[in-house]
Amino acid sequence: MFRRIFVLSALLLLPACAQVVIIGRPPIPPMPLPHPVPIRADCRIESVDVRATIQDQAAKVRVAQVFQNPSSVPMEAQVLFPLPQGAAVSGLTLLVDGKEMTGKLMTREEARRTYEEIVRRRRDPALLEYMGRDLFQTSVFPISPGGHSTVQLEYSQLLKKDSGLIDFLLPLGTVKHSAKPVERLTATVNIVAPAPVRLVYSPTHQVDIRRPDATHAEVKLNLSNLVAPDDFRLLYSTDSNPVGLNVLSYKPEGEDGYFALMATPDPRNERAAKLPKSVLFVCDRSGSMAGPKMDQVKSALQYLLRQLDAADTFNIIAYDTEVESFRPELQRANSASIDAALSWVSGLAAGGGTNIDGALRAGLRMLTDSSRPNYVLFMTDGEPTVGERSETAIAANAARDNKVNARLFAFGVGYDVNARLLDRIARELRGTSTYVRPNENIEAPVAAFYGKIASPMLTAIALDIGLDGGSVSKVYPRQMPDLFRGDQLVLVGRYAKGGEAKIVLSGEAAGRKQSFTYHANFAGQSADDTNGFVARLWATRRIGEIIDELDLHGRNQELVNELVSLSKKYGILTPYTSFLTEDNVTLTATAANNAMAFRSVSTEMATVNGSSGVDQRDFKGKMQNAAAPAPMAKAALTPGVVGGIGAGGRGGRGGGNAANMQQIGQKAFFKKSGVWQDSTVTAEQAKNAIHVAQFSKEYFDLAASHGGTLAQYLALDEPVLVNLGAQTYQIDPEHK
Repeated sequence: MFRRIFVLSALLLLPACAQVVIIGRPPIPPMPLPHPVPIRADCRIESVDVRATIQDQAAKVRVAQVFQNPSSVPMEAQVLFPLPQGAAVSGLTLLVDGKEMTGKLMTREEARRTYEEIVRRRRDPALLEYMGRDLFQTSVFPISPGGHSTVQLEYSQLLKKDSGLIDFLLPLGTVKHSAKPVERLTATVNIVAPAPVRLVYSPTHQVDIRRPDATHAEVKLNLSNLVAPDDFRLLYSTDSNPVGLNVLSYKPEGEDGYFALMATPDPRNERAAKLPKSVLFVCDRSGSMAGPKMDQVKSALQYLLRQLDAADTFNIIAYDTEVESFRPELQRANSASIDAALSWVSGLAAGGGTNIDGALRAGLRMLTDSSRPNYVLFMTDGEPTVGERSETAIAANAARDNKVNARLFAFGVGYDVNARLLDRIARELRGTSTYVRPNENIEAPVAAFYGKIASPMLTAIALDIGLDGGSVSKVYPRQMPDLFRGDQLVLVGRYAKGGEAKIVLSGEAAGRKQSFTYHANFAGQSADDTNGFVARLWATRRIGEIIDELDLHGRNQELVNELVSLSKKYGILTPYTSFLTEDNVTLTATAANNAMAFRSVSTEMATVNGSSGVDQRDFKGKMQNAAAPAPMAKAALTPGVVGGIGAGGRGGRGGGNAANMQQIGQKAFFKKSGVWQDSTVTAEQAKNAIHVAQFSKEYFDLAASHGGTLAQYLALDEPVLVNLGAQTYQIDPEHK
């Protein structure tokens, strides 16, 4: 995608909050060589460590980067620091091996000339993506052959606050310009707030969050072998209410808007007592469970029993051909009943058939108290072989016997399980499915899951969004989950017209109704793409819902068409649309692509077990419950992630090529016949595209237009076909 880099025209970009760019070259020899040979300058970045403290919207950031010059000659280097877009940066200092470097802070226009000069000289467009930013440039310093250097950058930044959310961005995108992956990157962000910290959310990465007290939070990010990571973004809010609520909206020109609503109960409010709950454990002990699986399930059950609170009630159903319960009715979770249950579980042995219908019906009939939350944890490794065997009948029976609106959470163990049946039951009983592969231990996912639902704070949740002059639609999840301590509810949807909104969140706590009222603003027109991730998050959830509808309710060409359209627009590939990355597939051949996807859906979804059946349902569930936008194509194309079933419309295995797809900004690009093609370009637009030669005056003028926001789409070293505003352009690189 990008050119290999040489010392004589070397560009090394060190990933960091500072987006440090190091321009390196060997010293000029005393006399010219007759035939100079470029020396590879694959400068090795060993580690990047970022430490940030945010207090009162002010961030103090320190970036330490260790890198090595692996060549046998000295290098001279110069550091460029493109300032974050629109950031109020102050107190910037840069040290190399402990020595402070002098530098110059350039204006945006001066920076533009510098970027252009470097791009022209190196014939490498990579720096164009920073067009439109101010720039800090240092003097030249040496790097010894084979030596290590530490570059440390420190600065302060005033963070933006929008819709009650403080927004911290740590640009990591410079890594994609490096010749080698970065071995290790760690980031620690400490939040110090004047009021209780409520929402802590990253739309870009999975993070570890620790809350030492109400007004502090520590967020940790650990990455390794980075090639082309997304910039790290962190949002947080403060709120003294029992439940904090924030809304982010995004409305691009000519489209309905997208919104994300995030509700967070006070994670450390000890005054809000946990609600007493009833928990029913339904455990498969059929013959196929014999051996390590049975031992793991028994250990998981014993762990869960020890986590129950004294006010909880519980029971255990174990089933094979027959259905047996620990006690005839629910038991109080006192020490005597827990000890007896632990002993009973120890004696469980595997053997016989699988009576799923009988076990669920017997267990659900024990749940009679609707004033408390009721949860069913259902574990199985197979499909029904005894009693009712019809998927739809088993799910309907469970729904009919669920008199207390209990939620069921299914755990499928191994590849023999009927994954579609588990999804069907979980959907009917307002829960989720989790799949444990043959080489995995069931104890860990069961324990992690129960840790999330152990402390319900608000149940029977309802949400009313009163939007001035409009309404919301296509809201996901369809069924509102309960709200648990330490959890965050993320709800997404669409809206036609922006304006002020009154939001009422209501639910039950210990049999009493509670409601909370909030006010928010839905954007009438977004000025930029800052909240563009909201659209991608909505598309992720919508794709999951479409797959679920097709899986449980049969094939539907209209839904398949929408699936293809969303996959192409947002670059979110699925096991049924990964063929879009194949070079011989024309993106604008809509009818043919829709037909190909329909055949793929029909073929692949017929498999309900085995690695393919399980991986398809696991993929679907992750899309439906995603708290952040789906990553690019790799999830649907990597064997072992979704079973490698990315053949899509080919109806088989091995289709799709993740290397032929990438996301830049809000656009998805597919590589077709050597050209990176914007997925929104139509056949007519492609035919009438304006051709612009790379490194020409027109090229640089285009990159600088719109405040430099379009330059990111021109920073490739290969032909690019892209819609920019109302015009379509094809960027033609120089012949090499």
